[in-house]
Amino acid sequence: MLRRALLGVAASERIRGLVVATPATRAVVDRYVAGDSISDAVRVARSLRAAGLLVSLDYLGEDATDPDRAAATATQYVQLLGKLAAEGLTEGGAVEVSVKPTAVGLLLDERAATEHVERIAVAARDAGTTVTLDAESHRTTDAGLRIAAGLRRARPLTGSVVQAALRRTETDVRELAAPGVRVRLCKGAYAEPISEAFTTRHDVDKSFARCLRILMSGPGYPMIATHDPRLIAITRSLALNRPGGPDSFEYQMLYGVRADEQRRLAGAGARVRVYVPYGSDWYGYLVRRLAERPANLAFFLRSLWSLS
Repeated sequence: MLRRALLGVAASERIRGLVVATPATRAVVDRYVAGDSISDAVRVARSLRAAGLLVSLDYLGEDATDPDRAAATATQYVQLLGKLAAEGLTEGGAVEVSVKPTAVGLLLDERAATEHVERIAVAARDAGTTVTLDAESHRTTDAGLRIAAGLRRARPLTGSVVQAALRRTETDVRELAAPGVRVRLCKGAYAEPISEAFTTRHDVDKSFARCLRILMSGPGYPMIATHDPRLIAITRSLALNRPGGPDSFEYQMLYGVRADEQRRLAGAGARVRVYVPYGSDWYGYLVRRLAERPANLAFFLRSLWSLS
């Protein structure tokens, strides 16, 4: 119930204004967000690579309803990829980018959004890296998977994201578990109707485990996005039977969450990618992080209190 209430808060412009205007909020945001600029994103990516971690960068912003804003987001990604390549960070896909389809205009026009993603994908190819299309609400799932599938015809390493919270996802991962296909499996962080999604943590975890087993037993490249120790342990157990060994899949975790575990797994020989958001439009992202775990909300409230 708390999670759904927090996710509902994400849509409140009044509460958004109050949180964004609170000076102490910035110190909390800095835990989860690299900064506002491309320079900030490159700086954090460089630091994580030095620690032996892979990186996926996300320029914050979603639900674009202005064509100029959608085009500007695509341009931001192209410029980011150029900077990353110039610093030698993209070789072999070590630092890639994650793109939300609605940030590049999916709510306006699927064709235009596809063209923007294609432009980003070309820049990623030229930089020697990859693009992953993020998952958003259930209303955009079909279009997002469709865009990614189209891109994979020319760029097979284009990644898709699926959310265990959605009831449809087990079917989706069976279709996506194909040779070489990159699939990020996460729990999901959007408020969804019960007709579309599991609503209890127990049911979401069970769905995640089912989807995890499908992906880890298939010929694709699973990207297991979780901080849950139980699911990490299941992944580690399933990996023992994967022919490609530790290089045939990766763990993914959020910037600012369980950093010690990220380094522990990488130190043990696993591929670990850190999802790093940057940009000034951080409010929705922050609320979703708070909604995922009560501990995150407690940290946020303690930080506001100590800094006020």
